[in-house]
Amino acid sequence: MLFLIEYDRPRGSIVQLCEFDDASRAVAEDARLKLELDLKRQGVEHEVVLLDAPSKQALLHTHSRYFESVAELVRSSAQIEPLLMWTAKSPREPET
Repeated sequence: MLFLIEYDRPRGSIVQLCEFDDASRAVAEDARLKLELDLKRQGVEHEVVLLDAPSKQALLHTHSRYFESVAELVRSSAQIEPLLMWTAKSPREPET
């Protein structure tokens, strides 16, 4: 399966998600290019990606950043957790 995603990065949300079967790769690639060109002409700064995954469920797992809120991504990130813990415990320096 191929998945064409238009993603609004500042909002952290998917604008549109289109699915294509593997036999329609050329159609999917043309749709990606058309979407990118249309957005560019309109001055819209959205991310456009064409992803290949065995299923939508697999895509949700491998590219979760498109499907989860920023808060969910932060909570699920093992690398961020120690930093958040340190920040919460460290005393703040007085402002001058």
